[in-house]
Amino acid sequence: MGLGTIVLLVALIAVVLYGTVIYNALVAVKHAVAQSWANIDVLLKQRNDELPKLVAVARQYMGYEQETLERVTQARNRAETAQREGDMEALGAAENEIRLGLGHFFAVAEAYPELRANEAFNQLARRISGLENAIADRREFYNAAVNRNNVRIAQVPDVLVARLLGFTAFELLQFDPSEIRDVDVAALFRN
Repeated sequence: MGLGTIVLLVALIAVVLYGTVIYNALVAVKHAVAQSWANIDVLLKQRNDELPKLVAVARQYMGYEQETLERVTQARNRAETAQREGDMEALGAAENEIRLGLGHFFAVAEAYPELRANEAFNQLARRISGLENAIADRREFYNAAVNRNNVRIAQVPDVLVARLLGFTAFELLQFDPSEIRDVDVAALFRN
């Protein structure tokens, strides 16, 4: 075996090893995205399980506020559908509707002292508020994982391996523009 053959063989082995390292790194960032989404998914399911209980308790006291209760329930259903379908844009919009609906819901609940005194309502409200905060935190982790994946598959030389092996970009879970505006608290009390 000649020196040229040995050099070619070493170069080929180096390329294969380097390609393997890149592939493994791409797999790691892809699975980080999946794990981040699974964490959000668990919290969304927990929150979606708690919302009907909260609405059921509130219905006992808020007979005239049916529209508010229905708005939260419909937003929950849209969020579940978007979550099932993996539609990040629709999920972001539905999550925004839930947050706005819950804000309105809790503002309206202030007008019902008997409801505010109900321990089950208070416990569910605290639980849902805690889940909302956890979902926001997990959304940040998800978007960071998506960003790492998307940057990685766009950079040279990773892009060569990513395109060759079919690695794709993921969609960020975006905030609705109304979420980043200042909240008009007075309007919540007028509706």
